Amino acid sequence: MKKLSLALLLFAGACASPAAEETKDKTTQKEPMQEKKHHHKHHHGSANAHMHSQSIEELVERFESKERDEYQQPAKVLDYLGDLSGKKIMDIGAGSGYFSVKFAAAGAEVIAADVDTGFQNYLQKRIAADKIENVELRLMPYETPKIKDQEVDLVFISNTYHHIEDRIAYFKAVKKGLKSNGELIIIDFFKKELPIGPAMDHKIAKEKVLEELKAAGFVNFELKEELLPYQYVIKAK
Repeated sequence: MKKLSLALLLFAGACASPAAEETKDKTTQKEPMQEKKHHHKHHHGSANAHMHSQSIEELVERFESKERDEYQQPAKVLDYLGDLSGKKIMDIGAGSGYFSVKFAAAGAEVIAADVDTGFQNYLQKRIAADKIENVELRLMPYETPKIKDQEVDLVFISNTYHHIEDRIAYFKAVKKGLKSNGELIIIDFFKKELPIGPAMDHKIAKEKVLEELKAAGFVNFELKEELLPYQYVIKAK
């Protein structure tokens, strides 16, 4: 499997090219950093290299910003996911733990997975400080989700799909990690000009995502295009 070209580690303005980012207002340019860091090494693509030009502290500030809350609308996402009590969730590209800690607060057992040790170290301190007991950290290699067969009820990937290479092979492994009634949730940016998010050439159209997930073995899909202002949500089984 090719190495993931960026990101968990990761999302938001990280995907924009340096030149493009300089021309945009800092407020609107902040992209959910989580998505950028998870799956790329520094020499694998400009998005990953650009993200890693910033410190963990800077990335965390962006991932946990009010600006992100405004477009990510986590309350709507959790409401869409339904009752999470007792469910086991793997948050791929967890980054600063933006969604992981919210899933934990909703009663889920969470695996906060990321390829970046800096984010894992930050999240470990966050978990300890907030006395969160139902979040497990998992440092992933770039090439695989590092998930056991039928390990989780839900795999959640926000702002990270477009950073993964050899996605069909990657999501075949994800599917094997889901329980028989498990679900995959993908949130990513519409492939069009937006005030936030990655550069246009880093975005992946929802049609392409659905095509690749079908090739990976998923057969049932639900597409939400109006839940969030700048992102589509795909549920796959």
